[in-house]
Order: sequence, then C-alpha cells, then structure tokens
Amino acid sequence: MKFRNKSPLDIIIDRDSSVPIYLQIVQRIRDLINSGALLPGFRLPPERRLAEALGVNRSTVFQAYRELKTDALVGAHVGRGTVVVHRASPESELGEVRKLSWGQLVREGRTRQPDPLLRDLLQLTERQDVISLAIGLPDPELLPLEAFREIQEKLFEDVGAQVMLHCPTEGHTPLRETLSEWMAMRAIHCDASEVLVLSGSQQGLDLAARLFLDPGDTVIVEEPSYFGALQVFRAAQARLIGVPTDSNGMCTDVLARILERYRPKLIYTLPTYQNPSGAVMSLERRHHLLELAYRHHIPIIEDDPYSELRYDGEPIPPLKALDDHGYVLYLSTFSKILFPGLRIGWLVAPRPVINQFVLVKQAVDLHSNTPGQWIMDRFMRDGRYEPHINSARNVYARRRDMMEEALIRHQIPDFTWRKPTGGFYFWCRLPDDVERSQLLTQAAEAGVSFLPGWPCFAFGTDESHVRLNFSYASPEQISEGVARLMAVVQRATFEPPLARRAQIGTSPIV
Repeated sequence: MKFRNKSPLDIIIDRDSSVPIYLQIVQRIRDLINSGALLPGFRLPPERRLAEALGVNRSTVFQAYRELKTDALVGAHVGRGTVVVHRASPESELGEVRKLSWGQLVREGRTRQPDPLLRDLLQLTERQDVISLAIGLPDPELLPLEAFREIQEKLFEDVGAQVMLHCPTEGHTPLRETLSEWMAMRAIHCDASEVLVLSGSQQGLDLAARLFLDPGDTVIVEEPSYFGALQVFRAAQARLIGVPTDSNGMCTDVLARILERYRPKLIYTLPTYQNPSGAVMSLERRHHLLELAYRHHIPIIEDDPYSELRYDGEPIPPLKALDDHGYVLYLSTFSKILFPGLRIGWLVAPRPVINQFVLVKQAVDLHSNTPGQWIMDRFMRDGRYEPHINSARNVYARRRDMMEEALIRHQIPDFTWRKPTGGFYFWCRLPDDVERSQLLTQAAEAGVSFLPGWPCFAFGTDESHVRLNFSYASPEQISEGVARLMAVVQRATFEPPLARRAQIGTSPIV
C-alpha cells in the first residue's frame, strides 16, 4: 500500500516495501536535492508536521533527517529549522577541473593596459587626509542640490513613472532638442536628430573607437593629451602618433608633415582649455587643422568639456562651428560643470554617423540614464544652467588665482607652470634635478595627490610634468596642498655626486 503525503515534498510511502520508511524519506529528499528541485537554503518541514502529513511517527522523520545530515545534504540552523545546504553533483568522468585561466581569454591588447591610475586617483578623493589636486571634478559644494531636489519632485508630480522608464537610445527627445538650441548659441547649428546623448563624453570616445578603429589603425593625438582618451585608443589597439603642442595648441605645421607620411583613421584634439596643458588652439591653427583634414579625408574628434569655463580673453569658435563639410565629431559633457554622477554627455555629428553610433551604443548600454536626462532637460529649460555656469566660472577663476599665488609663495628654482585662461588645470614642469620615480608615492604620504605627466603622452615617457587641479579642493586646501607638494618636490631634489660636480664645466671638448 502506497501513501502520498500532503507536504510540498510529495513523498510517497510504500508500506508494503521492504525498504524502511525512514530510508524511503531519505531517498526521496536526496533525489529532489540531486535533481535541483530543492536548492541550498530550502527549509524542510518541521519533523512533527512532516510526520503528521506522512502518517508516521515523529521518530521516523527524525531518523531520516539525521541520515541526511550525515550525508551533508541538510543542516540544522537555530531559528530556521532544517535546511538544504548542498546539492549533490551528478557523477562525472571529468576528474579534477582546472582553474579557468581568464587572462588567456581576454582579447589581445587588453592585458597590456597602463596602470589603473584614474581608479587610484578617484579612490584618493575619499580619503579625508589627502588633498586632491589630481582629479578633474567640480567642487561638490557648488552643486545646486536644492534645485536638483525641486526639479526631481516636480518631475514625479508632472510625469510620474515615465521618468524611470526606458528612453530612445538616441536620448530623451526633449533634451536633444534643448541641446541643439544650446549648441546654436555657440554657432554649432544642428538638428536634434544630429545629437546623441551619452553616458558621459568618455563613452563617446569608447563608441568612436568601437565604430572606427581596427587593430593597428593610426590615431593622431596631441602631446600632451587627455590620458583617458589615450587609454581608450590603446584598448582598441590603435597606433598613437603624438603632435606637439604649445600655448597656441596643436602645432599644425608638424601635423602637416606627419600626414604626408602616415594615413591616420582619426585626429583627436581638445582645442579649448586643453587637458592637461590648458592651451587654447588659435583661430589660425583651427582653420589650418580643418584644411588638413579636408585635404587628407580624415575625421576629427573635438573633445570640448571645458569651453564654458573661460576666465580670461575672448572666446574662440569650436572647430565644429568652423566645419563646413561635416568632418568634425563634437563631444561635450555636463560633468565638469554640474552633477558629474549623472554621467550625461552628448555627441554632435552628421545624421548618418549618429545612426551608426546609435547601433553601437544600443549594444553597449541600450540608453543613458533616463532620470538624469529628464532632470538636465528641465534644469536647462528652467533657465538655471547659464546662471550656474556664471557662478562656477567666478569661483574657479578665484581659485585659479589662489593656486598661482600659492605656487609663487612656495616656488622652488626651475619649477615652472602655465597659467590657464580657462578649464581646471595648471600644467607644471618639474626641475631637472628632481628624482621623479617615487614622487607620487611621497606626495600621497605627505597628504596631497597630483596627476603625473607621463600618462598624458602617447608613449608615456615624459616624467618632467605634473598636472594640478584647482576646481575640486577648497581655497584652504589649495594653499595647503601646494605647500605640501612643493615641500615634497624640494626634498626630492638631488645634488650630483661630489666627483661629478668637480668635473662639471671642466670636461674637454672633443
């Protein structure tokens, strides 16, 4: 006679079988665990309840549970009863399974990335004992959080759950329209269909590399240049060729000679308040760069995150505003002015190019942060954006001057810098007699961080420069941070050995 229980375990007891009832219970529960029907964490019925359901003595269920515990299939936990702790694996002839070698699976070139410098510098911003002059972020104290809260609450009242839903891969349509109107104020005339909303302008660089670059393709970059872009191009296994810059930006006469020899796929430039040097490409060179691009049929990526932060001089039109033939892909972002955590940037490009970017972006993240796009659109439409820019510009101009005053006050011989007319950074040259190999570590030990210059060069060999940021730290921290850094540089200055000093200036000319 078989008896089917009323428990979720669906155990059938055969009272005519020669197999003891407790072993029938054990075998059924073991089969359920082995099949995956009972997963680790599943709580078995209490002994008394299962005994009543099966019409057996409680001691029979107790004996069955004890057998399962002996087999390490279940365990007793205070307050939880008897739970499944292991799912037995089916028998296999594989033998010992070797540890998976992830490094061999990574695409060639990915394992040869530079040190994770940006990650390390971002982590330093969380340390209260370190003054960060390294990371390029806006001052958190300037972020209009009250306006953010008001806009967010109003959006939920006006729009409701739609704020939290998907949006087109191209971006929230009203924001794209707002951005096209904003671009027109900067002489960049584009339709909303020529605007793609990005998860920060960094994503625009990544999408461009995915779309245009095959391993071995050549990319022209400035020297120095934004190290995040160099990392993206290296990850795409591109060949980087650097063009020197001076106070007027990329030296286009040198570029002209390079283009006679090489056939690059892209030209990448930050013509306005360049990161890291702060240089501004002159109008003459902007026209020359476009002429070279037209002549050699090479698209240009114009990265423009800082142009709104102008402290001195007259504005110069973006390359995109001067481009009459659709060669320039224009990148910008909100991250340097407000709400960097929203990760909202944008790309302006001819419509056929935007369509190709959309296909790539769709595979990467489907679309950018929907609530952030709604908030940024409302922030701009409410007329809050331009006043915030003006306020931030005034604050950062004063901090730039504070940093220069601190550099002058703590100046050491042969430590020189370029005062920026906009943007976030001082580009400084170290004295020749400074031991540079441990400078970053020694600065961190002294409670200050900076960006070394070597990641900003195509071949990472320049160790003579450092980049100092003045937007993130408070005025008090700027003064103290510069003092700490100058003390570290002073201690790292070395004298040549006595024997060498005795020979300086006395060696024969041969």
